[in-house]
Amino acid sequence: MQVLIIKNSGTREPYSREKLHTGISSACAKTMVTAEEVDNLVDSVESELASWGKRELHSSTLGDLALARLKNLNHVAYVRFASVYKQFQSIDDFIAELRSLTVNPGA
Repeated sequence: MQVLIIKNSGTREPYSREKLHTGISSACAKTMVTAEEVDNLVDSVESELASWGKRELHSSTLGDLALARLKNLNHVAYVRFASVYKQFQSIDDFIAELRSLTVNPGA
């Protein structure tokens, strides 16, 4: 894929499947999520990106796509990924995210 990712700092870097895969794999470590499920999740994100046909997109869009899929796959992996992606600063950030899972478990 020839997509540039616009970072929060405004810099741009080429999309890296490996970087996305590593982040999702780390979030899924020691859960019941299989390597095949991680691969399928990354494939799904890439398919959606390809269907948009955009040459650039914000890193937040990429993170949101991954989070949405993780939320449906495994809540522990979702919270782990969210804690890094959303840059949790306190236990209150974790609690708020956990509450959102119990209020809207599949949303």
